[in-house]
Amino acid sequence: MGMGSASTPAIGTRRLFPGPRLPLPPDRLPALLPELALLVAVNAIYKYGRKVANGHTEEAFHHAEHVWSFERGVHLPSEHGLQQALLHSHTLVHAANWIYATVHFPAMVVFLGWMFARKRAHYLWIRRAIVIQTMLALIGHLFFPLAPPRMLPGHGMVDTAAVYGPAVYGKPEDHSMANQFAAMPSLHVGWALAIAVGLIAAYRSRWRWLWLLHPLVTMLVVVGTANHYWLDCIVGCALLGLALAIIPGPEPEPDPGTPAGRHWAWPLRGREAAR
Repeated sequence: MGMGSASTPAIGTRRLFPGPRLPLPPDRLPALLPELALLVAVNAIYKYGRKVANGHTEEAFHHAEHVWSFERGVHLPSEHGLQQALLHSHTLVHAANWIYATVHFPAMVVFLGWMFARKRAHYLWIRRAIVIQTMLALIGHLFFPLAPPRMLPGHGMVDTAAVYGPAVYGKPEDHSMANQFAAMPSLHVGWALAIAVGLIAAYRSRWRWLWLLHPLVTMLVVVGTANHYWLDCIVGCALLGLALAIIPGPEPEPDPGTPAGRHWAWPLRGREAAR
């Protein structure tokens, strides 16, 4: 009886204060390095491709006028109208600029890290889609240089980052590492939608649909700050839809005895190979 009494508090303590949970299950560690290598390589190719696509100033402004006219022709909402609503509050403008400058890439890193550690099958599925989406976006930057609305004269758009801060870009001629004529498509919105889709698919909570607020807010931010047109956002989302349409859905979680290295590599796996 004395031994039983002594063990009861210990059991209660373990329930109240469980042992530390490893952020990454040990069986997934062998796949971490090749995954990081793949994602770093994709990011490097994308960054280099944007730099190569830089410099088409005249073509970028020509395309911008066509995009603006096309949007008005199909009666899309006015970017200018949204920005004017945003400019009524300095707090909103600063918040929008801050979101544009700081959330995009870190949110994707945190999302992929979480999915890799916690939802491996869904991670593989959405990672493949994001890789394809990003490479398709690079093709858009290469073949359709587009000046953002903040550079477009004659339409009353304000470069909110330059006026109110914080600013991400300098003058195009002084900031050669960033291609400011790569507005089409918007990966800010495309990636935000990918994060929402991945989390909605991986979880079953009835609140999971609130993740759609992330791409919605992102779209309002990038358009309101005059960094993108509505059409950029639509195409960025469409590229994700195309990627999801051509890859298999999430696979079952691998058995504990399955070598983790089998599951990391090529973004596309045929349905037959997955069986």
